[in-house]
Amino acid sequence: MTTTNAWADDELDRIEHAEELRIASVRRSGELGSRRTIWVVRVGDGIYVRSVNGPGSDWYRGTRARQEGRIQAGGVMKDVTIVDADEEINDAVDAAYRAKYGHYADHIIKAITSPEASSTTMRLLPRA
Repeated sequence: MTTTNAWADDELDRIEHAEELRIASVRRSGELGSRRTIWVVRVGDGIYVRSVNGPGSDWYRGTRARQEGRIQAGGVMKDVTIVDADEEINDAVDAAYRAKYGHYADHIIKAITSPEASSTTMRLLPRA
């Protein structure tokens, strides 16, 4: 499968407005791993996710093998390429998490915007 790097506008909108995203990484064997439910944000034309528990999280470590997966959010199901985001985007991703999930307890928002979680910021790119 090839990466198109561009989401359709309706996909961006639907994923952006979804409360949660389900993600399954592709294992070395090519099979999908277990699905995890995580938070997702949009910054510009990009879709971003993080591991609230940092790089030690099982699902995050699972993304390292092939950097491919399948997501489902807002009625969108898509195969994706999972790329490490540039550090320069982290402030914007932090702001997006605060804006979208700010109604949750402060300690939860602090966890998803912590340096440890920020170190796992990944951009999801659609695959054709």
